[in-house]
Amino acid sequence: MSAVNDAKTDKQLRLYVGLVAFAGSGCLLVSARSAPAVPSGKLLFLAALTVIIAAASGPVIKLRVRSDNRVFPATSGSILLAVATVPLPWAIICTALGALASKVFLRQPIKVTFNVAKDVVAATAAASVAFVIGIRPAADLEIRASGVPMLILGLVGAALAYAIVDDLLGSTVMHLATRTPWRQALRHNRDVVMRIRSVNVVLALGTVLVVEQEELLILTMVPTVLALQLAAKNRIRQRADQEAWRRLAGTTDRLNVTDLAAVLHAAVTLAPELFSADEAEIELRGEDRLVRGSAGHLRYEGTVTGAPARDGSMIEAELDGPDGPAGTLRLRFRKPVKLNESERYKLQTFASSLSTAVGNARAYAELKRINAENAYAATHDPLTGLANRRELLDQANQIFARRAPEGMFAMLLIDLNHFKEVNDTLGHTAGDEVLREVARRLEDATRPGDLVARLGGDEFAVLLTGLPAPAVATHRAADMLAILEQPIEVDGMQLTVEAAGGIALAPGSGGVSELMRRADVAMYQAKRSGQRTATYAHARDTADVGRLVLGGELTRAVTHREFVVDYQPIVDLGSGEVVSAETLARWHHPEHGDLTPMQFLDTVERSGQLPAFVDAVLEQALTSVGAWREAGFDLPVAVNVSPRSLLDPTFPAAVLARLAAHAVPADRLVLELAETLTLSQLEVVERALTELRDAGVRLALDDFGTGVSSLSVLSRIPVHQLKVDREFVVAVETSPEAAAVVRSTVDLARSLHLTVVAEGVESEPQRHALWELGCVAGQGHLFARPMRAGRLLATLQRGSDGKPGFLASPLHKTGSVVRMPRRRNPRSPLPHLPA
Repeated sequence: MSAVNDAKTDKQLRLYVGLVAFAGSGCLLVSARSAPAVPSGKLLFLAALTVIIAAASGPVIKLRVRSDNRVFPATSGSILLAVATVPLPWAIICTALGALASKVFLRQPIKVTFNVAKDVVAATAAASVAFVIGIRPAADLEIRASGVPMLILGLVGAALAYAIVDDLLGSTVMHLATRTPWRQALRHNRDVVMRIRSVNVVLALGTVLVVEQEELLILTMVPTVLALQLAAKNRIRQRADQEAWRRLAGTTDRLNVTDLAAVLHAAVTLAPELFSADEAEIELRGEDRLVRGSAGHLRYEGTVTGAPARDGSMIEAELDGPDGPAGTLRLRFRKPVKLNESERYKLQTFASSLSTAVGNARAYAELKRINAENAYAATHDPLTGLANRRELLDQANQIFARRAPEGMFAMLLIDLNHFKEVNDTLGHTAGDEVLREVARRLEDATRPGDLVARLGGDEFAVLLTGLPAPAVATHRAADMLAILEQPIEVDGMQLTVEAAGGIALAPGSGGVSELMRRADVAMYQAKRSGQRTATYAHARDTADVGRLVLGGELTRAVTHREFVVDYQPIVDLGSGEVVSAETLARWHHPEHGDLTPMQFLDTVERSGQLPAFVDAVLEQALTSVGAWREAGFDLPVAVNVSPRSLLDPTFPAAVLARLAAHAVPADRLVLELAETLTLSQLEVVERALTELRDAGVRLALDDFGTGVSSLSVLSRIPVHQLKVDREFVVAVETSPEAAAVVRSTVDLARSLHLTVVAEGVESEPQRHALWELGCVAGQGHLFARPMRAGRLLATLQRGSDGKPGFLASPLHKTGSVVRMPRRRNPRSPLPHLPA
């Protein structure tokens, strides 16, 4: 309620009171002009009648409605007595004088004016009805007996007329003054009022019959009226208290809800009616929240500072919480109001119930929030906010169960390449930032209905739905991985993220687990083939033995020495002499037989067993070198090194310790490195390689020419040897492009004083072609397949053409003229192979 509305109400109220006062004044004026002269002997009777009306009009019974008091006088009985005993004008005049006398000491002129005018108008209506029915006292004020039936009929008619006018006028002013609905004001304590008026009719009838016998007996009506007022007062107050507690119980029941907003709304809309207030508001501590309402209406909800200002009187009650005050309940009245003892206790009881309801609602909201957070955490990745494996499986299972007709669906598994290098070099904070950015890009690249999930570590999955054709899955997967390759800025540095993806279409039979397995198979196929994506093909599914090589099996394999080493000799292409040997690790699995590195190396790199695996391979390789030296074959051994091993700061010291333990010179060990730009750009890798090179260990760059940036890698890594990939060797006879690659590699190596080894030499024509291009060494099935150390020693001892240490006949005979390879410098002796 605003001040504007209060002013409007006051204006309406004053206008209404003025109209009633005008009507009452008119009735009184007409009565004064038409009143007969009063005999001197009847003045005492009129005075007594006036006193009785004044006594009955006193505000003995009062109930507060909002900021105003509702009065229940017993006036009707005394006015009915006047109607039945004196002429109509004098009945009205006595009513006016008695009503005015009862309220002369009140300091509220508007109330005095209205109540006196109301009683005059109601008395006029009652006297008029009685006159029409036939009750017409003598003009000389002599009391004459009249028939009882006529008297009863007249008094009942007059009482009805008085009640109608009195109720209409009183309810209307209450409606205007307190904004109580008009019908509610009319029905307020209706049964009690009707009982009082019925008793008044009987009392008036008895008094008239008595007065007909002796006029002075009218004075006995004064104590009778007062006793009636007292009895009615007690009855009304008792009834009001019972009704108040009944409504309080009903109101507190409606507060027993778990939603805090519903509790506050119920409280501010029910409290004004419960306490007969104009408005109620609740201010919550710690939330900057205020809710305000009137009876049945929510008026405001928002911040405390944003609430409209309110005038009037406030009564407050604190709301208690477990940790102190939880808020404040305020009742607003347009005028000053003082609560009685019963109302104050009722307010405390309501505030206590409201405090409990607010506390329960807050506790429920907190529990609901915790449950929601737990439910979210159970289905989402905390770092990226993506769905986790559990949510992915649930959603995929639902799609499987629906078999929705709107298209096919597929699973895309994505694995980030060399992500561990980011964590190890830049720290986990940078790694987390990369993962969040990858997650954001994947989500931006999806379509409605798709689901992106993080499975853990650097693995992501995308459930692609609504695919019109299988080929669409491949295109969408390629687009997603292309988006990931755009540079990511972390701590001011630009990083390029490479990833491999495997796609599996939903099978006609089988479940989500099979779909995930197939996508995983396809992803590893993509990684092994160097492709960005690969689609699952049953023909290429090798049952994924590598999936069985996890956890405990790796630990057992290291402990039981299940990792074994084969050796493939490296041969001087011109002479056929063995100049070195390359190690090829195998896992001699007790159930699955010999597994190649392609089947288990990825698993080893992802586990914590990589250092132990590398140590086992070095141990066997250096042991073999020692055995060969004792037999008279001083051959270096080449060992492939995982890029992740170079990120281990203890790796160089571990290698040198192994060399010292076996008394093998450092230059007898060659470490073969995979060519990756990511590897070459890491300072930790450069430091490790420099330390090893300075100690005498020789370095070789494997598969040269197939990496992301051959020259860039070569300029940063201090290698001694380049190895030409087998794809160029196979085509060296038939492809000018392949021959050009080999030639340029040889020329580059010669200018840098490096040696070149060709991989995959399968035929004599290939050997001749490579030799003529300047390649000095090679390995392949032409010379020997990989074999164990003991067998290689026996092969060396047996030799070729009776020459130990040789595996092929020379390309020329001793003393013959030899065609030198193009642009070879004859003054440079053949470098010591394989370094």
